[in-house]
Amino acid sequence: MGLGHSIKRIFTWWDGQTYGTQLWTSRKGNKVGEDLQGNIYYRNADDSRRWVIYNGEMEASRVSPEWHGWLHRTWDQAPTEMPLPRKSWEKPHQENLTGTVAAYAPAGSLRQPTPVTRKDYEAWSPE
Repeated sequence: MGLGHSIKRIFTWWDGQTYGTQLWTSRKGNKVGEDLQGNIYYRNADDSRRWVIYNGEMEASRVSPEWHGWLHRTWDQAPTEMPLPRKSWEKPHQENLTGTVAAYAPAGSLRQPTPVTRKDYEAWSPE
């Protein structure tokens, strides 16, 4: 990590925590837990502030539902203290993939590698 990266950390927040956030977290933060993606969750001593330090890209959809509920005070206890019950049909949390190569593309989409030939549709043409 060179000088450019260090200067960028002073002024930008979207590529990771700034020096201000790192200083605040080291002085006031109590680590509460970590999720499967490596994001680390903190709160201050009187629990008036809760925050997350992302592991990698700072994208809100990378916060799992359990931790989202804790961050937004839907429940008081963190998932590390009281895990949420899981249903057998629940899938693991996945970040929003819109705009990426891995985004969902239904059959017939222009993003599909092979076009779908439809026999149940005939294009209208004026006579």
